[in-house]
Amino acid sequence: MMKDIANATTPIELWFDFASPYSYLSIMRIEPLAQARGARILWRPFLLGPIFRALGWSSSPFVQQSEKGAYMWRDVDRQCRKYGLPWKRPSEFPRRGLLPTRMALLCAYEPWIGEFCRRIMRFNFVEDRPIESAQSVAEALAGLAPDACRLLAAAEAEATKLQLRNQTEAARRQGIFGAPTFCVGSELELFWGDDRLEDALAHAAAGGPPSRGTELGLSS
Repeated sequence: MMKDIANATTPIELWFDFASPYSYLSIMRIEPLAQARGARILWRPFLLGPIFRALGWSSSPFVQQSEKGAYMWRDVDRQCRKYGLPWKRPSEFPRRGLLPTRMALLCAYEPWIGEFCRRIMRFNFVEDRPIESAQSVAEALAGLAPDACRLLAAAEAEATKLQLRNQTEAARRQGIFGAPTFCVGSELELFWGDDRLEDALAHAAAGGPPSRGTELGLSS
């Protein structure tokens, strides 16, 4: 019998960046897969840019290493065809996404967070359109949040900007170096890359110890 998601003992943390093509694959796939496993998702938006700079990189390795970048685009195209996902290579990469990332952080515990993230990802990787503007974020919130104007104001507040910096620093302290990364259990078991999504879910479904549930000062 399928476990009740709300009562799952080992949540899976999804650390993602809206500019990441492999995060696109995972965000578009994770909810039905987690539901089938009875796993609860904890959405952890963060910024890869500061992580890369801490590693000594001025940009994404897919930009700095042309061969790696060429492989990545071909690989993501193959994976999208495999999973039946729509896909269009963005004309801007990595695309700036501070505002939607702050919004995802603010709304990480809302029941509609998954749909919001999928909409932002579709804007970037299907429609090839900017995701940073208030207009784009408001469009992604349409029909989900009752007061998008209030949320947009909150996303621009200094407190939210600080929370995102703290969230990104927490990712760095955990040893996260790319996106998506899945973190399972109090032992901080890390799984990196969309191709490890199923492995991470299986680990969570195995009934390991509860996640540390780092809230970073955010209410649920």
